[in-house]
Parts: sequence; C-alpha cells; structure tokens
Amino acid sequence: MGQGIAQVALLAGHPVRLYDAAPGMAREAAGTIGGRLDRLVAKGRLAEDERDAALGRLHEAADLADLADAALVVEAIAERLDIKRELFAGLEKTVADDCLLATNTSSLSVTAIAGALRLPGRFVGLHFFNPAPLLPLVEVVSGFATDEAAAGRAYATAAAWGKTPVRCADTPGFIVNRLARPFYAEALRLYEERAADPATIDAVLRESGGFAMGPFELTDLIGQDVNEAVTRSVWEAFFQDPRFTPSLAQRRLVESGRLGRKSGQGWYPYGEGETRPAPHTAAPAPAPEAVTVHGDLGPAAVLPELMETAGITVHRGEDADRDRPGWIELPGGTRILLADGGPADLATAPEIHLDLALDYRTATRVALGPAAGVPGACLEAAIGLFQALGKQVSVIADVPGLIVTRTVAMLVDLALDAVRRGVASAEDVDTAMRLGVNYPRGPLAWGGELGLDRVLETLFLLHDEYPGGRYAPSQELRRRVAGLRLAELRAAAGKDGRS
Repeated sequence: MGQGIAQVALLAGHPVRLYDAAPGMAREAAGTIGGRLDRLVAKGRLAEDERDAALGRLHEAADLADLADAALVVEAIAERLDIKRELFAGLEKTVADDCLLATNTSSLSVTAIAGALRLPGRFVGLHFFNPAPLLPLVEVVSGFATDEAAAGRAYATAAAWGKTPVRCADTPGFIVNRLARPFYAEALRLYEERAADPATIDAVLRESGGFAMGPFELTDLIGQDVNEAVTRSVWEAFFQDPRFTPSLAQRRLVESGRLGRKSGQGWYPYGEGETRPAPHTAAPAPAPEAVTVHGDLGPAAVLPELMETAGITVHRGEDADRDRPGWIELPGGTRILLADGGPADLATAPEIHLDLALDYRTATRVALGPAAGVPGACLEAAIGLFQALGKQVSVIADVPGLIVTRTVAMLVDLALDAVRRGVASAEDVDTAMRLGVNYPRGPLAWGGELGLDRVLETLFLLHDEYPGGRYAPSQELRRRVAGLRLAELRAAAGKDGRS
C-alpha cells in the first residue's frame, strides 16, 4: 500500500521520499515502483520521459531526519495503535509544525492515533484502497481534533492526485468498511441457515443483485483473516452492536488456515487443477402458457412486459390497479411474490418468493424461495416462467428476505443511519460505496428507487423473524418513512379540499 501511494504522488509531480524502519526495505520498494513504471511504459500508458522524471523525484530516506522538510507524511505501516503512535511521536519532533500528518489506517481510530500529539489538529486519515494506483476512492477522515483547514488540504491533495476524495468522520470502519458489513454478514448468515451454498449465494448477488463479485469470492480475495478481523474490529468498536456480529462459520475457516487465495483454499479451492463449485441452477422446465398479474409488482413491474415479449399471455386481475403489493398467479393458484422479509410458509395460499434484482431486464439469474407446501408442478411452472425470460433460476430455501432483498435492505438502512449520525454526506456515502467496493448503485440511491417504505417493511418483518436487534430499523429510516406518509396524507387532503 505504501508503494502504491508513493506511485500516485510521484506521477502527480511530487518529490517523494520512502522511509521504512527495516533496513533495505525502502530501496526494495523504490525498485518495485520503478518496475511498475516500466510496465506502464511498456503498455503505452506512460511516456518514457515521464517515467524518468518520476524516478528522478523518488528518493530513499535513511532515517526520519531525512523527512524534516516534508509537507505531507503518509503512514502505511502495521495496523497496531502503539506502533503508529510511536512513529508519529517521532515524526512530530522532526517535521515542521505546518507539515500535514496522515495515516492510511483502515480500522484504527484516527483520533486515538493522534491523541498523544502536540498538534493533533494537523493529523488526518487518508484511507486509500488497494491497489492505490488503480482505485479512485480516498476517504479523508477527520479525527476529533482535526482542524478543518488540515482536512481541506488533505482533500485537495487527494483530488489533485486524480483521486475521488470523500469526507468522513472518525467512526469505526469509516464509510466503506462500516457500510459494507451487511454484504458479507448476510451471506454468511444465509450459509449458516443452510439457505444456499456459497457458489449459489455469490451467483445470485452477482447475476441478480448486480454486484461485481459475490461475498464469498470477495472475502477469499481479501483474505478471510483480514475480512474477519475488520468485522470483529467494527463490532467491538460499536460495543458489540448485533448489526455487526461476526460469523462463527468465518471464524472456523480462519482457524483452519483456509484464508482464501493466498493459502490456496478458502470458501473455494485455488490449487492447480482445482475446479470451482458451480451455483445451483434449476434444470429446464416448461413455462406456463398464461399467468395472471394482481396488484402492483413494485421493483418487478417490468416482468409482465418481459413475459408478453416471451410469448406468455398475461391476464390482469380485477385488483391490478390497486395500491397494494402485487403477485403473479400461476395456473393452479400458486402465487409468486417479491420477497418482503417474511417467510412464504406462513401464507394462507401456496407462495413462492422472488428475490430482488437490480434490473429484471438485464439480470441473468433469479432466486426463488418456495414454501414447503408448493406443489412440485407449480414450482416447475415458476422455474419455466423465468427461464422463458432468459434467466437462470436458483431455487433456495424459503428464508426471510432471501438473498438480495435482505442484503440491500440492510445496506440502505445502515447508510441512512450513517448520514443521520454525521459520518458523511449522502452524496459521499453513495460515491464511497460505488467507487470503494464497486457496488452497482449507491445504497441511498437504491433505497430511493425501491421506496423506503418497502425497505422499512422488509426490516420490520425480518426483525419479527429474528428478534435481537440485528434487523431493527434505524430511527432515521422510520422518521423518513413517517415523513413521506405524512406528506402523502397532506397532499391527499389538499386534493379533497380539506385543510
């Protein structure tokens, strides 16, 4: 990470000095950076004279005294508070009082690192994402004592380096590592509930939810030990808030030494000749000739159009225009409903729950959760219906909220709560989640498109199914939905001529 940050600063035109406490490491790092620049030249992404000029600005520092005239020092050492505080105590004795001091920590408190400094106001977090030369996001973190001017300088510097900075308060996990927890946690919980296997959960979140990678493959890439440590750190920092509870299944994986790609085995095998498990995909089934659509299908409103295009006759029920959650009725009476956080098994009529998709037009896979009482022929008809639309179908256990629905609901709620608590602005939250972890849509924008009332209802139902606080809706979500409903009532009263 330190090498990556140095490369970014070099190519932005700054003279850069590399310091490492271990003898010879700064020289090795400089050689690695030079090799990276050579590869950029070979690929035509950097001119030879630009490389030569950059390397001319790169120097090794034998000790901290060589950093005396630095305007900015960025630390990227081990994630240990005592080591970081010791380093910055030494730096403060070396650099000028107007030198900006920054940490790249991803999990420690910026306030705590700066706590022993004589001038904590000039200390900020500059959290780059790996690999730093490629990923655009930088979280600019203000500690409790950080001066606004220092945060502004850090923000402007990151922007001048070609990055997309976002401002963030010093809170556990900052923006991305705080708000990304449900993406991993809900998948692990679904695995523990035996809702589906890792390959199927990953496939549904990718091919239906629109995420670039599934949580199991992503944590294998990150390292199970690293991901579990961040989760545990955030959980402990929030005084064991149930929303951030770590997974026993992931703990066992770490204990067994299955750390992901770097160890050759995680949720998936990575050894030579190993074959990755395929997601569960239903066998081809015949599609029904006709279905009946009742009520409003909400986020799935495009499905009738897609079915008609596929040659399936779509009848409209008498209640098709009512303002209520709708469903698709199959021949025989079984209903297909969008997952809402409750189990299909409690319905009075046979039901199959349909998981959320980012866009049902372009989704290549959908997940179905049938109630135990659904006849086999009706489940086959549901499978055939979506196969006729060009989708692969994964049938999973009927767990509340299925996969994408519960994950997105939690992401939206945590994002709203973070904005309410002043962690970051709504714009910066969505920017951070799109650029930092490559989400297909910012969680707040996603919540607005789904409708916050739908998100709230999903979480209420999940909370009923899983008491304990993990799914309890935030105060901000409840307030916003209450405000929307009040505005609707006032608008309706105005139309009726009432005050």
